[in-house]
Amino acid sequence: MLLLKTTLCLAAAAVLINFWLSMRIGKLRTTLKISVGDGGNEQVMRRMRAQANFVENVPLSLILFAAIEAAGKGGMWLAPLGAVYMIGRICHAIGMDGNFSAGRPIGMITTMVPNLALVVVAVLTALGH
Repeated sequence: MLLLKTTLCLAAAAVLINFWLSMRIGKLRTTLKISVGDGGNEQVMRRMRAQANFVENVPLSLILFAAIEAAGKGGMWLAPLGAVYMIGRICHAIGMDGNFSAGRPIGMITTMVPNLALVVVAVLTALGH
C-alpha cells in the first residue's frame, strides 16, 4: 500500500487551517451580527477573501505534492517545502486583516515559489527525468 505521509500531513494541516479561517469569519460575524455574507463590512469581506484564496490555491498544490510523492520524487525536500507553503498560507490570511502588512506578500511568495518548484519537478518527472 502506498502511504503518502507528507501529503497526508499537509492535507491534515490544510483542513485545520481552513477550520481556523472559518472560525475567524464566524466569530467576526457573530460580533457584528452578520448572519450571511459580508454585510458590507470590509473586515468580514477580507476574512472571507482570505479563506476563498486558501480554498482556491491549496487543493491544486496538494495534488502536486501527492503526485510527486507518489512518483517517489519527494525526497527530503518535500515536507519542508510543504511546511513553508502552509506557514505562508497562514501569513497570507493574517495579512489580509490589514494588521500585518508583510503577511500578504509573504503568503504570495510562499505560495508561488513552492508551486513553481512543484510544477518543475512534476514536469521533469513526467518526462522521465
